Amino acid sequence: MSRRPGITRAAMARELHLTSGFATEITARMRELRLLTEAAAPVRGRGRPTTVLQPHPEGPVVLAAELRQEDWQHAVVTVDGQPHDVRRQAHRSRRPATVLAAVRQTVAQARNRYGDRLRAVSLAVAGTVHDRRLVQAATLGWGAVDLSTITVDPSLPLLVGNDATLAGVAEARTGAATTAGTALHLIVEVGIGGTLTIDGTPVTGAHGAAGEYGHLPLGDRRRHCPCGARGCWDLDVDGRALACHLGEPAPADPRTYARQILDRAADDARARQAVTAVAQALATGIAGLTNMHDPHLVTLGGLGPAIRHTAPAAFEGAYTDGLMAFHRAQPPPVVDAAHGDDGPLRGAAIIGLDHITSEPALADWALARRSPSRRAGYPPA
Repeated sequence: MSRRPGITRAAMARELHLTSGFATEITARMRELRLLTEAAAPVRGRGRPTTVLQPHPEGPVVLAAELRQEDWQHAVVTVDGQPHDVRRQAHRSRRPATVLAAVRQTVAQARNRYGDRLRAVSLAVAGTVHDRRLVQAATLGWGAVDLSTITVDPSLPLLVGNDATLAGVAEARTGAATTAGTALHLIVEVGIGGTLTIDGTPVTGAHGAAGEYGHLPLGDRRRHCPCGARGCWDLDVDGRALACHLGEPAPADPRTYARQILDRAADDARARQAVTAVAQALATGIAGLTNMHDPHLVTLGGLGPAIRHTAPAAFEGAYTDGLMAFHRAQPPPVVDAAHGDDGPLRGAAIIGLDHITSEPALADWALARRSPSRRAGYPPA
């Protein structure tokens, strides 16, 4: 349902190689467990009528959220992967305690509204994460932060992932990289991050910190990065790099600043020259990562597509020049991410749904549905 919204029972049976009778039996069981419901499908031609599979109105949900430098957003996600009631809020303060208090309040409100239908909270955050701790978030100006306090209820699982990693998961599962067995995803926001996915699963490393591509020393080693290293690629590909090329001070909000410069580039030669330099730095790094990972496809999100399309010749030239000779005959395509700015939130939703549809989680859900007192104290949605 999440990969094929609006799929019919007949199409589901064909894709899973099930007999029509077995498909009917399975959907009946899932209806009984309040996982899905069925509606009559539009009649097309001759043959038996079939039904469209939809989330059950009393089924399990995930609260997906994304923490960014300027703001944060959240949505309630049903088992078909569709976000509902999407809301975005600016940070009242950058202090971790203030930001996390706002997220915690939203979680509490969702718990009050959905009761035990809320089965997990899944959070994408612009920083390096390990377990449920934020190890470092240079763009937010945070050091180590314990995120486990977001869910006060110990029975409510909290899943945390890096925003770029989760955006890559979204592209691999439901976006521009669904046909690529090995895909490299990169997202340019404040700096650059990404992930390598293999068959839709991200390579996260020993501590969950893989994909911090922006901190590869591909840039000017005279420049210090907020992460503590020198010469990070981050500093050559975002709004801070554009400001440096224009001889302007580093912007307080590199993302918004970059969008302004990109808008000016069509009519402003200096702005266009700055974007060209950044496009070359971006493409050179992508070529290096292609040589390292050998992906079938590269997806580019955030500000990346706008940078590339503003200076396409410079981008393509730097990408080709940086590839090993054997890649040049058939270089991995670099394509725009399908989910755009929604990638991290959609990735958080996917990871949340993976969790609540795992075998143990479904067993817990089934047990709760059979309990006479399962909804005691919880209001209906």
